[in-house]
Amino acid sequence: MDKLFTLQDAVNLTGPRVFNIMIKPAGSSCNLDCSYCYYLDKAVQYGGREAVMPSELLETLIRQYCEACEADELSFCWHGGEPLLLGLDFFRKAMEFEARYAGGRKTNNSVQTNGTLLNAEWCRFFAKNGFLVGISLDGPKDIHDSYRLSKSRKPTFDKVMEAVRLLRVYGVDFNTLSVVNARCEGRGAEIYLFFRDVVKSRYMQFLPAVEHVVDIAGYHRPVIVAPDREGARIAPWSVSAAGYGQFLCDIFDEWSRRDVGQVFVQIFDATLAGWCGVQPGVCSMGETCGENLTVEHNGDVYCCDHFVYPHYLLGNIREHSLKEIFDSAARVQFGLDKRNTLPRECLTCEWYRACHGECPKHRFQDSGPVNYLCSGLKAFYEHAAPTMDYMKRLLESNLPPSLAMRRK
Repeated sequence: MDKLFTLQDAVNLTGPRVFNIMIKPAGSSCNLDCSYCYYLDKAVQYGGREAVMPSELLETLIRQYCEACEADELSFCWHGGEPLLLGLDFFRKAMEFEARYAGGRKTNNSVQTNGTLLNAEWCRFFAKNGFLVGISLDGPKDIHDSYRLSKSRKPTFDKVMEAVRLLRVYGVDFNTLSVVNARCEGRGAEIYLFFRDVVKSRYMQFLPAVEHVVDIAGYHRPVIVAPDREGARIAPWSVSAAGYGQFLCDIFDEWSRRDVGQVFVQIFDATLAGWCGVQPGVCSMGETCGENLTVEHNGDVYCCDHFVYPHYLLGNIREHSLKEIFDSAARVQFGLDKRNTLPRECLTCEWYRACHGECPKHRFQDSGPVNYLCSGLKAFYEHAAPTMDYMKRLLESNLPPSLAMRRK
């Protein structure tokens, strides 16, 4: 099974070279100290130094990506840590480099931010340059402030809500990214309605928090590590499989009754895509992965931002071009392993078409041979199946899936 290579794999390798990059220009540097942040602790891996991508390396990265990616449009995703720590001048230079090297192609930029540094000047810049801003917000105040605190352990909810207000005032497109943690269990409908009615988010992402931690002397909190690290244990704020499944079911019930076609929830869009046999648009639900490279502040490149560990380092753009790194056997094998390392029970599961094993980061010894979230995802798919079946029939008849709401 580990050598399986399909016709679609061959098409992917011989077709145009199209891939995405997530850029970490500030590395794991951040003005917050979120308990569950799997990226803050990358500072340990990089020697604890404050990370800054120098201008010459920024130019090299943008040039190499423009040369390597053969897409009609180019997409730059700025992430962290907190990328806004680098200031507006850094991003102004990035826009200059994109214009210089894109070869006339359209460039799309998105930035993921905790929102606490946003002000009118940032919003004007984002509006002018057509940025999509992802705002990290976990839900109502008591949920958000449970884990998303400043370095001085102060709550951040009010600052984030002010950032949302500014984005709306200046007409900046935004979506919300929410970490589904232990505090969210049993509150799915409440959280969804908060985003729909209070935040007025029309594009929502809900990402499950499942991490492993160890205690390291000298650190004020448990350090997030790879699951196979000796002594690693499931973090206490991780969502349970059953809790995650119920969370999705509760949100789905609210969404499918009133909001299909008006509110877009990433996992529901991906599920419908899987139902229809098309690419889901999110790597965790694809059959294979490895087409979303992460570039660190020093030019190190990894297959995925959930696998920024020394073992998964593909190379550095100072030594090898991004084109060479993307074409490397290690990158290709990482992507194929998403499917080829699945147990038979996954490949024969009736829900494989939708889940494809979900993200490999959630497969580890504690969960046996299958994904840690497997039972929760199965519960969600069983719950959503009648509606998804009907939406598929609507699409096959060239009708909008929003008509499914008439059946509720």
